[in-house]
Amino acid sequence: MQNEIIVAGFGGQGVLFGGQLLAYTAMDHDLHVTWIPAYGPEMRGGTANCTVIVSDEEIGSPMVREPKAVIAMNMPSQDKYEPLIKSGGVLVVNSSIVDHLATREDITIHNIPANDLAEQVGNPRSTNMILLGALLSELPIFPLEAIIESLHGHTPDRNKRFIPSNIEALTLGYNYKQ
Repeated sequence: MQNEIIVAGFGGQGVLFGGQLLAYTAMDHDLHVTWIPAYGPEMRGGTANCTVIVSDEEIGSPMVREPKAVIAMNMPSQDKYEPLIKSGGVLVVNSSIVDHLATREDITIHNIPANDLAEQVGNPRSTNMILLGALLSELPIFPLEAIIESLHGHTPDRNKRFIPSNIEALTLGYNYKQ
């Protein structure tokens, strides 16, 4: 089993943390993992993405050409990565800020108004967790409880106060039906 995932959006949306949480969960479950962040020099507001590969065998290369799944947190990310997704794969789209529908018919597309839902949770910065929860509902590489355990185990003390709203966001995204 090898799953290649790209998380992409604007800097400041929690793109890197979403991918990092997947990587930590893989490590916590003794799986092989790579996590490679990429971001523009302007960071916040610029483009950012990360690739995560989770496997039960050694990973031959950290490069991802045809991901099995993509979380597109903004329109440029959907436009760039939708064509690359492996047939039968998953695209999770933040429909709060992406104003056009994905066109592929050979993949599962999950449109979720993540920004709007994050406002309902009371933490506008939890968009990434909502989208991660939605991804796990379509590509169950880990049970939701495993991600929550890793969130508890790998969140720095200074950010522990955000764990409850992040758990609420993960669960909301996981249970969201279009």
